Amino acid sequence: MADRPEKPARGGHNKPALALHVPEPKFRPGDAVDFSHLEIPQAGLLARPDETAHPSQIGDFAHSLIRVLGDDNKAHGAWDPKLDPETLRAMLGHMALVRAFDERMFRGQRQGKTSFYMKCTGEEATSVAAAMALASDDMVFPSYRQQGILIVRGYPIVDMINQIYSNKADKLKGRQLPIMYSSREHSFFSISGNLATQCPQAVGWAMASAIKGDTRIAATWLGEGSTAEGDFHSACTFATVYNAPVILNVINNQWAISSFSGFAGAERTTFAARALGYGMAGLRVDGNDALAVYAAMQWAANRARANAGPTLIEHFTYRAEGHSTSDDPAGYRSAHEREEWPLGDPIMRLKRHLIELGEWDLERQAAMDLDCAERVKAATKEAEKNGILGHGMHHPFHTMFEDVFEELPWHLKEQAAQAIRERKVKWPGSLEE
Repeated sequence: MADRPEKPARGGHNKPALALHVPEPKFRPGDAVDFSHLEIPQAGLLARPDETAHPSQIGDFAHSLIRVLGDDNKAHGAWDPKLDPETLRAMLGHMALVRAFDERMFRGQRQGKTSFYMKCTGEEATSVAAAMALASDDMVFPSYRQQGILIVRGYPIVDMINQIYSNKADKLKGRQLPIMYSSREHSFFSISGNLATQCPQAVGWAMASAIKGDTRIAATWLGEGSTAEGDFHSACTFATVYNAPVILNVINNQWAISSFSGFAGAERTTFAARALGYGMAGLRVDGNDALAVYAAMQWAANRARANAGPTLIEHFTYRAEGHSTSDDPAGYRSAHEREEWPLGDPIMRLKRHLIELGEWDLERQAAMDLDCAERVKAATKEAEKNGILGHGMHHPFHTMFEDVFEELPWHLKEQAAQAIRERKVKWPGSLEE
């Protein structure tokens, strides 16, 4: 190997050496936890701007924190959506059902019934309250922790479990990883394991809706770590340039797998502030405050429907458990973070609010939790009749060649024929047809 050429003489040898900054979380396993560095404003302090305001007029909302529920369990301020008790109870019920669903599916994975699962414990409001603020036919482009949207829209729990088990009743025929649902009937776009791909898809769909003169808007969800992906920035560019009727929800749960949010830029500014560089409206909301999430989503949806442009919402929340069943958070963060998180638990906060209103009590909460657990248990037993992981009850072998081409091309016909001979399975009909 040739020797490197000698470096030319340079002046300025007295200048300090350059150095890189490597982000480091404040707490590691075994550390005491102190979240006093977080600026948590009092509930109700922020005004609610006009939904058609120019982004330059509302830049402060990308750096503050929209909050409605105070420490006194009451709703405060202009962002209070003033939902009736029945709607609040429905919201609480959806979140309780999501949590019960997560608990049983987590146990199912540990029992070997499925290969993989991802819980959204502590983040339920970011999907449930947000979905309730949208129209039921608005198109959603979720990431992998938005099971609450399907539950709000009435997707059968047993069908969700069939997909997780990849059994013979799985509507996606075992072609997706567990928890990557899809439902055209519920305006729920197929979840992708490739991070942030849903963002330009959502913007493109919203642009098409506007081109057709439709009334439906689009919304997408992604984690704060995924904002470092190029697809997110492409989506922001197109959304702003073409004034697409779309909402981009960034779920800042503080951790992207085992990397804390600083690696995606959280040490420098908020994620909502990313909107400002594109000329987009940006809101930062308490993601554990279901009323604040609903209000912010409603504001953004009204803005999109008024042709006032896209909105980026940062939901400031906390991932209470592991990234997935393949992850152990005890290996990279303090075990005390969950209990010290200053914004509390979204289900607990909404429950206390309803009790404060005189519209709920602990007995009814206990009955609701039991009912949710029993509903999920019954759906699980029903789904298990269709098979679980490794028990051979899955879609027929030939379906792996179907549903992509209208007419099977010759090279796939050859592969299918070879596979049939080797596996000695029966193909419905003739491959020559």
